[in-house]
Amino acid sequence: MAKKSTKKAAAETPNEAAAEAAGEAPALNVLAQYIKDLSFENPHAPHSLRPREEAPEINININVNANPLSETDFEVELKLEANAGEGADAMFNVELIYGGVFRLTNIPEEAVAPAILIECPRLLFPFARQIIAEATRNGGFPPLMIDPVDFAALFQQRMAEEQVRSQMEAN
Repeated sequence: MAKKSTKKAAAETPNEAAAEAAGEAPALNVLAQYIKDLSFENPHAPHSLRPREEAPEINININVNANPLSETDFEVELKLEANAGEGADAMFNVELIYGGVFRLTNIPEEAVAPAILIECPRLLFPFARQIIAEATRNGGFPPLMIDPVDFAALFQQRMAEEQVRSQMEAN
């Protein structure tokens, strides 16, 4: 049986060392979670519920936004949009803005944006995914089970886009 190491890693920055010395470890707490907006449309019901020979094309868009509420509290919104079919063949459209209020304490300044835009949506996603699945099922379709999302990759893409935009504005 392997022994569990109880040694604590050394703090990486002086601020982290001071926080640890004072007994204040970095923390991310969920204060609230809620549906901010939910819309489900089945525009061609009952015709859209008939059996089909091939599966419809399903498009899914995901976006993350954050707003500071105080020095330590942030509202994070996870926006999910999904639609199946197009035009006269539209089967359903579902939009969800699922929000959470998070408190970040003793987190180094350079780690705040990744915590808000990666870790917070990662915590919200399973709940939002379930709401979308239930809405599509209640609309008469099989539950739409959205694949897990790599929020770190979305964050990196967003930072790259902002860097390109700032370079274009500077020229």
